[in-house]
Amino acid sequence: MNNSHQHILVCSLVIVLSLPAQAVEPTILTGIVTHVRDGDTIEMGKIAIRLNGVSAPELKELLGPQSKQFMRSLVDGKNVQCELDGTKTYDRLVGTCYIEGKDIRISVIEAGLALDCPRFSGGRYANYEIKGVAAQVKLPKYCR
Repeated sequence: MNNSHQHILVCSLVIVLSLPAQAVEPTILTGIVTHVRDGDTIEMGKIAIRLNGVSAPELKELLGPQSKQFMRSLVDGKNVQCELDGTKTYDRLVGTCYIEGKDIRISVIEAGLALDCPRFSGGRYANYEIKGVAAQVKLPKYCR
């Protein structure tokens, strides 16, 4: 990561951390993905972002490694734009991320490597799910 990208990430982090816990307007964060934790969590520098409304399997679960690899090939080292909603889960900010204008949550669900998490999406991504995936990927209780 070059100095200008680091500077942008540091400035963005300062802005994000200065927001109230329940921001009304989403915060837009644009940058290069530097790490993929799994199929529903990416990092831009030291900023971890949990994709809202989607549930990918954990790394030790069936399809977990494939989900991570898919996300890595989709976004790692690439420029993404994320709309952060002002909430956090553990050490991760929650948001919706796009690459070249496409919602990356749709991509991972269409690939059969994640499910819609209706509690947080309102069922927005259910139509993108591949038949049979729900039998292989365990939907966490917090999504119901």
